[in-house]
Amino acid sequence: MTILIPQPQLSEGHIDDYDAKELVLDGGFVVPNKAEAFDAPEINSFGNSFRDYNAENERQKTVEEFYRQQHINQSYDYVMKMREEYGKLDKAVMSIWECCELLNDVVDDSDPDLDEPQIQHLLQSAEAIRKDYPNEDWLHLTALIHDLGKVLLLPQFGQLPQWAVVGDTFPLGCAFDESNVHHKYFTDNPDFKNPAYSTKNGIYEEGCGLDNVVISWGHDDYMYLVAKENGTTLPHAALFIIRYHSLYPLHKAGAYKHLMNKEDEEDLKWLNIFKYMCFI
Repeated sequence: MTILIPQPQLSEGHIDDYDAKELVLDGGFVVPNKAEAFDAPEINSFGNSFRDYNAENERQKTVEEFYRQQHINQSYDYVMKMREEYGKLDKAVMSIWECCELLNDVVDDSDPDLDEPQIQHLLQSAEAIRKDYPNEDWLHLTALIHDLGKVLLLPQFGQLPQWAVVGDTFPLGCAFDESNVHHKYFTDNPDFKNPAYSTKNGIYEEGCGLDNVVISWGHDDYMYLVAKENGTTLPHAALFIIRYHSLYPLHKAGAYKHLMNKEDEEDLKWLNIFKYMCFI
């Protein structure tokens, strides 16, 4: 199925629709006034602030063990192997909604904020964005499909372990930035002591563009491959959000920006809006 969606455009008129009290982001984007538009909660379902990996509860123990396994096993060679295998796109043919329904059986062990089926997160995200950005059809769709790759946890798609599907992502082929959550566990990753991967740039050139960078394998990269190989007409900003919405070291801590190109810099502005609206 091919979906025709216009390319996103930035304009001064987009800002004029909002109240002067709104927060204006770099590049002219705005985040709606919390009191007048979308009301983002300040605590998660466990009573802690969002993405607090240090809170003391049973959920956090599960999350930390998840990241220990992920950081040890996600190597450059492993990712290349998985991209080759899943790039064949031979697991299933189904509609977007059929895929959404499969997520009723999926819970993300890496998420310290959610302990409910992932389909609820997709629907809430899409509706939140549609409410405050009614004219950005491509962004509504991106919110609905951004986590569909989590079907990799199901038998039909190989039933991969959680550490190979969910969690914060990170580049491979260069040094592991210290802003990565539970960074200490990277010391047991086979890439950690590889001289070719131990520098800031590693095997890449500064400004090469994130599309040329190998990212840890998971639902993000899988959906990115699906979208690209199916000849989607989604704008590049949508593909950027799909592949990098879990790359928290980039959009939360500012790490790895030296690898970005000009197109990445523009798309990051859309990702910043997306993460605010979707609590990611």
